[in-house]
Amino acid sequence: MRVIIIGCGRVGARTAALLDERGDSVTVIDVNVRAFNRLPPTFGGVTVRGSGGDEDVLRGAGAEMSDLLMALTEGDNRNAMSAQLGKHTFGIPRVIAKINDPVRAEAYRSLGLETICRTVILADALVTAAAEGADATGGNVKPPTAEPLRGAPVAGTKAADEAEEAIAGAGTPRPRPSDEGA
Repeated sequence: MRVIIIGCGRVGARTAALLDERGDSVTVIDVNVRAFNRLPPTFGGVTVRGSGGDEDVLRGAGAEMSDLLMALTEGDNRNAMSAQLGKHTFGIPRVIAKINDPVRAEAYRSLGLETICRTVILADALVTAAAEGADATGGNVKPPTAEPLRGAPVAGTKAADEAEEAIAGAGTPRPRPSDEGA
C-alpha cells in the first residue's frame, strides 16, 4: 500500500514507522525538517519537507499514485484542507484526517473524509476506565506495572539522606522568635 502521512509529530512518526515495518511504501510530509528526527533510524520511507496543503508538494510526494493519505498535524483546519485535496483533487481512495474537535470531525465526515477524533477516543476510554477499570479499555488505558513505593526511602539515596536529616533536626528545639534576641 502507498501511504502519504502529513505531519511528523509523535502520532505521524509512530504511524509512519509502524506502516513502514509492515512493508508499506510510506512518504512523510512536514514543514519542519527537524520533525523527521522522530522517525526511527530503520525508517525506509521517503521524507518531504513542505506543506501538505500545497498541491505541488502532494503531487511531488506521489499523491496521484497513493492508496491512503493520513493528515496528522496538530491543526484541524490544516488536516481538513490536506485531506480534501487528497480526496477531491488527487482522487486518493482513502483519506483519514485527525480532528480534535468532535463537531468538526462530524462535519468533515459529511464531506467524504474518514476522521479520527482523539477527544472522543480519550473521553470514551477514560469513562470506561473509571467505570470498569483500565483492563476494560482494550489497551487504551494502561494499568500500572508496579505498586507505588511505600514506607521509608531506599537507603543511600538523596531522599533517604534528606529524611534522616529532617528526623534528626526534629529532635532539636528551634529557637523561638522571643528567644533570639536574649
